[in-house]
Amino acid sequence: MTLSSRPSERSFEDLLSAAEHSAFHLETRDVYAVAYEQQDFEAWQKTGRWENPTYWQPWIDLVGAAVRRGVVVRRAHVVSVPLSESARFEHAGTVNNLAAGEVVRWLPRRLAADLALPGTDFWVFDSRLVRFGHFTGDGEWIGQEVRDEPAVATLCASAFEAVWERATPHAEFQV
Repeated sequence: MTLSSRPSERSFEDLLSAAEHSAFHLETRDVYAVAYEQQDFEAWQKTGRWENPTYWQPWIDLVGAAVRRGVVVRRAHVVSVPLSESARFEHAGTVNNLAAGEVVRWLPRRLAADLALPGTDFWVFDSRLVRFGHFTGDGEWIGQEVRDEPAVATLCASAFEAVWERATPHAEFQV
């Protein structure tokens, strides 16, 4: 295993800013419980909306800058159906991902049963650099791992494309 760097040395912002052609993200968890979203999650539970401009603007700016320089940014979710409350919250917030320029799709987990998928969420940048995201069982973020081995990048890119091919575009996905 080759680590490109320690997590603290290569931020997500640095990785996306260095991307030249593509950045894609596979999300496979039914529950995300990251502390920085707790207040928005509670507000969404009351209103059904997740449109916090203060929270989202840095993301919209970062991804928008990548898209404007020609980077294709895609995100695919593999989810259990019916969706968990956490996944419904994420679905509601996807309007902000779309505003940033991402293309988003959703795949019911039962339709991914025959796909070989890595054991954790990941981003792939330019089909050569992988950033794995690690979470606790309860969905709390615990860190990242950046890998640059060609076999790891190929595995993740292949898994993402297999999901992407079967997944439903966000606008057509029924919650």
